[in-house]
Amino acid sequence: MAANGASCEQPQKRAGAKDRQNGKSTDFSVRERRQKDKEDRLSLVIWRRPVTTLHYFLLETLIKLKEWTYKLWQRRGVVFLVLVLCSLFSIAYSTEGAHQQYVEYLEKRFLWCAYWVGLGILSSVGLGTGLHTFLLYLGPHIASVTLAAYECGSTDFPEPPYPDQIVCPQSGEGSISLFSIMSKVRLEACMWGAGTAIGELPPYFMARAARQSGADPDDEDYEEFEEMLEQAEDAQDFVTRAKLGVQHMVQKVGFFGILACASIPNPLFDLAGITCGHFLVPFWTFFGATLIGKAIIKMHIQKLFVIITFSKHIVEQMVSLIGSVPKVGPALQKPFSQYLEAQRNKLHHAGGSAPADENWLSWVFEKVVLVMVCYFVISIVNSMAQSYAKRLQQQRHSEEKTK
Repeated sequence: MAANGASCEQPQKRAGAKDRQNGKSTDFSVRERRQKDKEDRLSLVIWRRPVTTLHYFLLETLIKLKEWTYKLWQRRGVVFLVLVLCSLFSIAYSTEGAHQQYVEYLEKRFLWCAYWVGLGILSSVGLGTGLHTFLLYLGPHIASVTLAAYECGSTDFPEPPYPDQIVCPQSGEGSISLFSIMSKVRLEACMWGAGTAIGELPPYFMARAARQSGADPDDEDYEEFEEMLEQAEDAQDFVTRAKLGVQHMVQKVGFFGILACASIPNPLFDLAGITCGHFLVPFWTFFGATLIGKAIIKMHIQKLFVIITFSKHIVEQMVSLIGSVPKVGPALQKPFSQYLEAQRNKLHHAGGSAPADENWLSWVFEKVVLVMVCYFVISIVNSMAQSYAKRLQQQRHSEEKTK
């Protein structure tokens, strides 16, 4: 009997080892297939395959429009309420009366806040790559207000033309403080920070929906997150360990862990959103901590850095240091000095003419902004084309399974 039992156990062990080997080979083939599909999708860019990329982009755009239309139809009650409120505001806007000054004030504030919230969302969500709107828009705006405040001795710039153009007030030359400049740009800075917090919601909702439904999400970041969790014990490189550190902090500390990750410049914060969604962290815990961290704490740190960097004495020291560079220093110092002098003249003379040399640095900055915006648009086209290519790959794999 013992011999028969041993003989029975031996084939079972061999069968179990064979099954494990088959499982490993299947996992390897699946991983290899995913890697090949990913490489094929990444090769679909507009400078390599322009016709196919634009074709797939248009098809993906139509699919997205269809999905959004269906979602709006599902929430038609909310849509109807929004339309009613817009109609009431339109009637109030077009009707003459004493309320017009309040309507104009609300319109101006709403558009100004929506502008900065939109830029914050673009910086955060990016559809594949973020548009660095802090460096391109908010940072230069804070720098302009800082330079103008020190030159005018006041932050009470006439409205209009502020914020479209900064002109010194008639009664200036007072004492200016760091806190007065921070107060002047607080609204736009906080709105931009709130926009970046809103832009972090898609990874959270995607991971949360995938965890609740058990479906395989159409997102490479989530697939990478799941692979990272599976291979957590074997992680060796610095980037993977940093991602795991963010994941452990968010998972164990909760609200304050999310707040800590959101309060500092953190390129891995997308992982925090995926982690919170995957482990079903409540929405208001995630969004509340993200909003406080990005719109209040982080924005005040960034705002303080820009204001100190562009304060009057530091800017003058930077220009003098540029002039001390051997051989090329004076040639580099001249356009910066002329630019600052032209800006001072503009502040004291609204609509005054500026010297021709003043436009050199402005021209360079405008071209940099144009190049970055074009790259952002191209990245959106590539990303949407790759999303459609992934749809085709998934459809092909599902048809192969049914055969």
